[in-house]
Amino acid sequence: MYGYDQTASAGHQQGHGQYAQQHPQQPPPGYGQQQPPQQQPLYPEPSPPSLAEAVRAFTTGSMAPEDFQGIFHNAKVYCPRGETPGFLALHNTQQPVIPMFSTLKELRAYAGKESKYFVITGAEVLDLLPSGYGFVLDMEGDHRIVFDAKAVEEMVDFAMRRMYG
Repeated sequence: MYGYDQTASAGHQQGHGQYAQQHPQQPPPGYGQQQPPQQQPLYPEPSPPSLAEAVRAFTTGSMAPEDFQGIFHNAKVYCPRGETPGFLALHNTQQPVIPMFSTLKELRAYAGKESKYFVITGAEVLDLLPSGYGFVLDMEGDHRIVFDAKAVEEMVDFAMRRMYG
């Protein structure tokens, strides 16, 4: 049943039980022996940078916009929230922007330790952001990035071309 022979399994259990009956004070053979270490691959796959690392690299000019967008698209983004569902917007700027953060630590530095928040992916940000709004990543951080509404539209266009050709 389910792709294995139950008789072999029962025989294995019986063999172990017989050993335990014949040698009640001794551990079964092989007990306590160390397993050989798992061999590491010779060329491990590099992990992509975190969003915080990508923000730093992008703001210092060491990462191309396309690479940043690829990381942003799949990354978790922390957003402060109010009493009602949706993004909190700042309207005291030239254009309304949504504050967002690459890490929970960055969000806490901005909004306080007890602040409420939600987490979404960068792709969901681009999908859900209202028209005419931009966003600012890591507003209180050393490497703040501001994307105005036009930049957000360009990010959406880039994501669409990447997904659908």
